[in-house]
Amino acid sequence: MSELEKVLRETARRLLEENQVEVIIGFEQGTLPLRTTPCFIRDPDQVDRLVWNASCGNNLAQYLHHTTGKVGIVAKGCDARAIVSEIVERQVPRENVVIMGVPCQGVIDRRAIEALTDGREVLEAYIADGKLVLRGAASEETLDLQDVLDDGCAVCQHRDPPLYDILLGEPIGGIEGAAVRPTVEQVASWNADERWAYFSTEFSRCIRCYACRQACPACYCPECFVDQTQPSWFAKSDDLSDIMAFHIVRAFHTAGRCLDCGACARACPMHIDLRTLGKMVEKDVRELYDYEAGMDLESVPPLGTFRVDDPQAFIK
Repeated sequence: MSELEKVLRETARRLLEENQVEVIIGFEQGTLPLRTTPCFIRDPDQVDRLVWNASCGNNLAQYLHHTTGKVGIVAKGCDARAIVSEIVERQVPRENVVIMGVPCQGVIDRRAIEALTDGREVLEAYIADGKLVLRGAASEETLDLQDVLDDGCAVCQHRDPPLYDILLGEPIGGIEGAAVRPTVEQVASWNADERWAYFSTEFSRCIRCYACRQACPACYCPECFVDQTQPSWFAKSDDLSDIMAFHIVRAFHTAGRCLDCGACARACPMHIDLRTLGKMVEKDVRELYDYEAGMDLESVPPLGTFRVDDPQAFIK
C-alpha cells in the first residue's frame, strides 16, 4: 500500500466517522490486473477497499448526478474540473460535496499495454519507480510507465485538482508545452473533405452502445436527445448518417464542458478516436472565448451565457 493510499483511507474513515459525509465515492481493486472499479462506501470499516494507482481511469464526477446526500469524492485533476463544471451549471450543490483532491501522475492505457505485449495474458501487475511490471504464466516484462499512459495524460496541463476541500499528496503541476496534441493540429490542418473522410471512417465502427455518453461527466441531461421520441431527431439505425448525427450533436452539447478526461475513449469498445473531435471543439472554445472548462467557480461556460461582444464570425 502506498503512502497516498494510506492517507486516502484515513481521510475517508474520518469523514464517515464524523458524519461529514454519508458516502465516499472512490476506486477499489477490480477482478483483473490493472483494473479498478468505482466503489461507494458508507461504512467506515470498509474504507480499506479504497485504492489509488495508475489504473484509476474513470471520471467519478459522473456519479454525483445519481447520489443524494453529502458526498465525499476522490478527484484527480479532470474529475475535479468536471465537479466544478457541474457546480457552475447547478447540477450539484457545492455544499453537498467534499472533494478529496489527488494530484495525478496519469492513468494507463490498457490498449497500449496489449499492443506492447502482443496481447499476452497478464496475471499480475504492479508499478514501482516509474516502471510497470507485468507477470504472466511464464514471463515477466517491465515497461516504462510513460510509454503506456493514456494520450491525454501524457500531455496533461491540469494534473492538480483546481478545486478541493482536502488535498492528498503534494501538487505536481502540469506538463509544459502540451496545450494541443499533434494529432489535433494535424487534423485541423486538413480541409473539410479530408476531415469528413477521417471522422466518417472512425465513426463507421460505432455500434451505438452509448458507452461514451454513459462515461462522460458532461452528459447529464435527464433524457438524452437520442432517446427522445416526441420529437424524434433521427433514426436509431446503424446508418452512417444517424451515427454521425449522434456524435456531432453530442460534441456540440459538450462544447465548453469537455475536459479531455478521456473517459469516452476508454469506454468505447470499438476503439474509435473520440478524443480528437472533442479536443478540436475544446481548442475552438479556448481560442474563440479564452475559456477552459472547470477551472473556477466564477466562470460560466461560453455556450451557457450571452455577451454582446461574443465573437460572431460564423454569421455570414
